[in-house]
Amino acid sequence: MKFAEATRLAVESIWANRLRSFLTLLGVIIGIAAIVATTAVIEGLNKYVAEKLSDLGTGTFTVRRFGLITNRQQFLDAARRNRRLRLEDALAVQDLCTTAKSVAWQVTLKDDVHRGDAQLKSCDVGGVKPEILEIEPFDVADGRVILPFEDERAVPVAFVGHDVVEQLFPDVDPVGKHLRVEGKPVRIVGVAAKKGSFLGFSQDNFVKIPFSLHRKLYGTKRSVRISVQVDDSARMEECMDEVRAILRARHHLRPSDDDDFDMLSAAGINDLWRSLTTAIFSIALFVVGISLVVGGIVIMNIMLVSVIERTREIGVRKAVGARQRDIVQQFLIESTLLSCIGGVFGVALAFAVSRLLAAYTPLPAAFPPWAPPVAFFVCAGIGVFFGISPARRAARLDPIEALRTE
Repeated sequence: MKFAEATRLAVESIWANRLRSFLTLLGVIIGIAAIVATTAVIEGLNKYVAEKLSDLGTGTFTVRRFGLITNRQQFLDAARRNRRLRLEDALAVQDLCTTAKSVAWQVTLKDDVHRGDAQLKSCDVGGVKPEILEIEPFDVADGRVILPFEDERAVPVAFVGHDVVEQLFPDVDPVGKHLRVEGKPVRIVGVAAKKGSFLGFSQDNFVKIPFSLHRKLYGTKRSVRISVQVDDSARMEECMDEVRAILRARHHLRPSDDDDFDMLSAAGINDLWRSLTTAIFSIALFVVGISLVVGGIVIMNIMLVSVIERTREIGVRKAVGARQRDIVQQFLIESTLLSCIGGVFGVALAFAVSRLLAAYTPLPAAFPPWAPPVAFFVCAGIGVFFGISPARRAARLDPIEALRTE
């Protein structure tokens, strides 16, 4: 039997039992849709983290009291072990690190900012050394960034995010206007370009003021975050080792002691994030894979029922010269086609879900272009694997006994 003729017969059989075929495919549809939709969300998150969450510049890393904390015990251990980083630590790195192109620092806390009677709560108020706005680049939408002499003289100026403008200066140009930070009027000299939100958390809710002014307003007890830009990105590891040696010497740590600070780079953040999402995807793949197995078993059962229903047809075909491989081919094509149709519906459903998630939720889902071909091969494999047993059973029917079947 020609392949085209077998395919036509398979389509006719599926179409003749449309409702049964659809119900048979629910497991495959749900399984493929769940896997592809999960992949779309993880793919979108990975891209977003690479582009926005890791806001460090090229060849840049930070030194901070706490690194990436993934559980409560890690936080407790770090809180006991890690000391606050001081301005003196940052100055030592700036003076002694020979492989660093630029060193800057900042300190951040949550506080309310005001303009007249208007108030913006829980704003990120950061005291920055002006060079940090170049190491961790912010696109300027209006005005300018803070200048070095303004930090030297603790000039009351501010560089603000889009949320501050939207909430406190909705109808006016904010540059040159004043807002109050810790009761002190500061003049806005620049506005950052809008970054948007990540998982529902705004990245534009900040006010950056000179580091020296921040110390005057809030004191000197908070830990600073040191940002280091390497003169050559190929020497990143060398520079990190040099900074580690400087800080360990300042903190009088013995060789056997763990670091009492953490160092993070964009590559490190992305590597950790991808390892987490890979673990999540592996678990999801295992759970959703059960649905595909169930779907394959349902297909096998339906094909066995189809063999019983078409026993006489099989007998007639064998009586007029059909070979066993012709019968196997016909039923394998039907089971594979049935499974692949489920894959098409599953991919279409996953595409719709990913678009809806991207449009109406904080999740930055990105539909993977490789999903349709991979889904096709997976479904084809399911169709062949679970269809081979019914196909062989049909091929082994005795034509005389099959013709006697009513």
